[in-house]
Amino acid sequence: MIKAKKSLGQNFLVDRNILEKIVNVTQITDKTILEVGPGTGNLTSVILKKKPKKVFVVEKDTNLSNNLSNIFNDQLTIINNDILKIDENLISKDKVIVFGNLPYNISTEILSKWIINLKDHFWFNHLILMFQKEVADRIIAKFNTSQYGRLSILSNWKLEIEKICDIKPFSFYPKPKIDSSLLFFTPKKNFYPIKNSKNLEKITRIFFNHRRKMLKKPFNQIFNGNKNVINKLNINLNLRPQNLDFNQYYQLASEYENLRS
Repeated sequence: MIKAKKSLGQNFLVDRNILEKIVNVTQITDKTILEVGPGTGNLTSVILKKKPKKVFVVEKDTNLSNNLSNIFNDQLTIINNDILKIDENLISKDKVIVFGNLPYNISTEILSKWIINLKDHFWFNHLILMFQKEVADRIIAKFNTSQYGRLSILSNWKLEIEKICDIKPFSFYPKPKIDSSLLFFTPKKNFYPIKNSKNLEKITRIFFNHRRKMLKKPFNQIFNGNKNVINKLNINLNLRPQNLDFNQYYQLASEYENLRS
């Protein structure tokens, strides 16, 4: 049996019922698939049974990559590399459906990279991703809740997000110490126009660095107390960062861009 590497955050999904549930989230027959972190190929084998058009897998671990090559031969295109170092727009000419049991230690970094790098044309049709439950709760959190923050705002900007299910530790080998959650992401047809996603990332980072403070401090740091912005967006600076909804942050990012142009 292949031994999981703790340094790479490896926990292999072995629960057949959960594997089937993941693959059945959306129709994948004749679709192009990208699987991130296939590990021992448990999910890969279930994906292939659905007869997709083409399957790409990205596996950083060379031993696992070689093992996948031995198991599946020419049924896959195997990319033995770090997903964080790959330009996801260049993997396939077709839009892909992405499956990923993401390593817990870099899952937010992967998702943030994909969101920040999104072009006008999405490179995927859907993302079906597994996260540590605590991270998933932050992704789907609504404003005025303790979990709401930068990750919620970035994730919900261009994506519709649906929670499919929670997954218990006994579904994995080795068993993690925490629960996991499966999320389903679909591109929005309409979203708030922001010229550069890094400006939204900057706005949310500065505001949520002062999570327990009133909005006045981060607002002044970014806008130098510009009252026109306050009046235009009707923002109460006595509130805290978690009290502003998604659209208010998107508006703030847009106003920041307007002032800098």
